[in-house]
Amino acid sequence: MKKIGLLFMILALFVSACGTKNEEDKVKSSKDSTFTIGVIPAQTEGEMKGALDKLQKLLSEKLDREVKITSYPDYNGVVEAMNYEKIDMAYFGPLTYVVAHEESGAEAIVTQLIKGEPFYYSYLITHRDNKYETIEDMISDIKNVKFAFGDPSSTSGSLIPSITLKDKGVYKSESENDFNNVRFTGSHDATALAVQNKQVDVGAIDSAIFDKLVEEKSIDGDQFKVIWKSEKLFQYPWAVAKKTDKETRKQLQDIFLGIKDKEILDAFGATAFTKAENKDYESIREAAVKEGMIQE
Repeated sequence: MKKIGLLFMILALFVSACGTKNEEDKVKSSKDSTFTIGVIPAQTEGEMKGALDKLQKLLSEKLDREVKITSYPDYNGVVEAMNYEKIDMAYFGPLTYVVAHEESGAEAIVTQLIKGEPFYYSYLITHRDNKYETIEDMISDIKNVKFAFGDPSSTSGSLIPSITLKDKGVYKSESENDFNNVRFTGSHDATALAVQNKQVDVGAIDSAIFDKLVEEKSIDGDQFKVIWKSEKLFQYPWAVAKKTDKETRKQLQDIFLGIKDKEILDAFGATAFTKAENKDYESIREAAVKEGMIQE
């Protein structure tokens, strides 16, 4: 019996050692693999390339592993990449984040601060030559208004303004509305340029990106009027895949919170980065449920 007991003890120690080795191998394998990040097209890809290259290099050095950042052509592409485990982390818009959280368990860990606050707004902008001063002015002339949303999956460029316009009874869909014409430009900078060049009368845009475009002189701020401003929206999150371990999440938070490089911060209209969590986006989730984008 003593021999059998000793045999079981040796076997248990062997199994335990194998388990420890397997865990160590998993950690090593994780460190050796490329950490992939997907980024939504909040602005034209070329304008962000330098900053993304810098961020990629910084993360590679700090995480001590290869990091690859890829810009996706549309918002949904990033959500799908997270769903199919093609990326480990993503820079989402608030709407695309709540969809990704619902579908794949993505978790927000970081967001940007704009002038010290983690908030931004949806704006409706028009050319200064237009007579509209308020959203009510626009609605009173709705039959003559050419209107532009950004990307259909954008929070500030589509979701929030479309809910407001639906509540006011002038918009149901791109094909069913009271406007002279409705289009989706695909990005915030394209919307701003469409308004500036009088291709459209009114456009929906992210307030932080609008301010950044003005500061960079990509558009002429003197050519615009803001005729409507939404309630506060929590800023764009950086979210990790559900499988991401706690150590890596903490490392990523520490790295982002320590970023001081002006080119990286400016690319995201940020003055700094701060921690974020899923509950920060509950109001966006409620809006997405209201629009049928998320099923309860």
